Order: sequence, then C-alpha cells, then structure tokens
Amino acid sequence: MTLVARMRRRLGAQGGYTLVEMLTVLGILGVVMGGLTTVLASATNADSDMNNRFQAQQATRLALDKLRREIHCSSSATPAATATSSITLTLPTYCKTYSGSVSVTWCTRSVSTNRYALYRVNGSTCTGGVKWADFLTPTSTATVCSGALCVFNYTAQSATSLARLHVDFPVNPKPTRPVGTYELVDDLVLRNSTRS
Repeated sequence: MTLVARMRRRLGAQGGYTLVEMLTVLGILGVVMGGLTTVLASATNADSDMNNRFQAQQATRLALDKLRREIHCSSSATPAATATSSITLTLPTYCKTYSGSVSVTWCTRSVSTNRYALYRVNGSTCTGGVKWADFLTPTSTATVCSGALCVFNYTAQSATSLARLHVDFPVNPKPTRPVGTYELVDDLVLRNSTRS
C-alpha cells in the first residue's frame, strides 16, 4: 500500500459531525442564547429603572428635609395663593440655612410635559436658583396651576394655631406609569410665627 492510500484510509475511518448535525446544534444554541440575552436585557432595564426611581425619591427627600428646616426657622411665609406652586420664606439671620438673603423662595417649574422640578431661589422671584428635586408629576392631589405644579397649601396663623404649610411632592421618573408614583406629604409648622 502506498502512503497516499494509507492516509486516505485513515482519514476516511475517522468519525466526525455532519453538516446537518452542526446546523442543528447552532440553531439550538442560538435559541438558548437569544433567551438569555432577553432575560439579561430585561434585568438591566429593571435595575436602571429602580436606580432612577431611588435617586429621584432621595433627591426629593433631601429637598423636603431642607425645606422643613427652613420652614421651622422662618418667621413668616408668603404664598402666591392658598394652593400654590411657590412659597417665599422670611429667614432670620440666626437660621443655619441663612445664605445672606432675607427671603428664600421654593417653587416648581415645568421641565417638560408632565415633569416638574423643585427650585430654591434666594429672593422672592422664581427665576434661577438651585434645582433640589426633579421628576415631580401631577396627581389627583397635586395639580397644575399657571404652568407649574401646585405642591404647597398654606394656612395662616390664627388665635389658636401657628401658621402651617402642607407639602405634597409626587415623584415619578416615568409619569406614563402612574403606579410608580411615590408621594412625600408633610405638614410643616412655622414655629417662629405668632398667633394672631
């Protein structure tokens, strides 16, 4: 036997996979990998959504905490109306949040459709300032008035009680899904106001 004949016999005797078997395995592997990719993409989107909601809620909680400290320290508050989108506080110099301005305004402004942001402005107008919270959305209790979100409801002092500010911050990074709305609601008392 020649060398070429022996090589052909050896190569012909070796087992292997046919093309049909290889294509079948590749098809099954493609289906499995496609399913895993879908699951991983869904998990990544859910994680991103949860992170966005957490950050929006945390920013709003920090804003409410700062507002609470300023309300407790302020001597008076001037709302634009009873239910309003802005409140101007008069801060005495001994307040820890005093920043050189006698008055500070907290207000909401429209960022895009059904999305509002909460700003803190030195002075009595609602222009400029620092954004403290974002993704505020209108709900049944927090409505839109004059192009801004009404989140403040002020009750003036009386002979029996101090002035009080009701705050309602509805937070939702995806306003199209109202089930994910997180509401921060609080009644803040102006401790330095006087009963009249």
